[in-house]
Amino acid sequence: MSNRRLMLSLTGLHRALLRLTGGRLGSRLGAMPVIELTTRGRRTGAERTTLLTIAARTGNTFVVVASRGGDDAHPAWYLNLVDDPNVRVGSPGKEARPMLARIADEAERERLWPEVVRAYRGYAEYQRKTRRQIPLVILEPLARSSSTS
Repeated sequence: MSNRRLMLSLTGLHRALLRLTGGRLGSRLGAMPVIELTTRGRRTGAERTTLLTIAARTGNTFVVVASRGGDDAHPAWYLNLVDDPNVRVGSPGKEARPMLARIADEAERERLWPEVVRAYRGYAEYQRKTRRQIPLVILEPLARSSSTS
């Protein structure tokens, strides 16, 4: 079985575990919380949901890593949010909320990368094994507009 096929199988099992237990089991991988990120497919326009871990967090702002296990290609969810940064983020058993995704700039990445690697040392190995710089994606809550009467 290829690594890609194995990852997809494990993700499917993880998603099933989350659904069956209402998020009581599988809502964390190590110290990192698991979220469901929903993007709009850049080719199909269909909604696509993937399980990711929050590698760093400040309040309601999350950092996720577009590592794809150190592959030389970016993950599809990353390419989707580059085209359309309006995403939804949900936690297992909770309703998804709209957020805006953006790619960390160089200064942000330099500041955040050590925190990301502390959360999961494997990210450093992923970076060593790929030719691309692994992007960090910042997910920020959408500003709520207030109306005046």
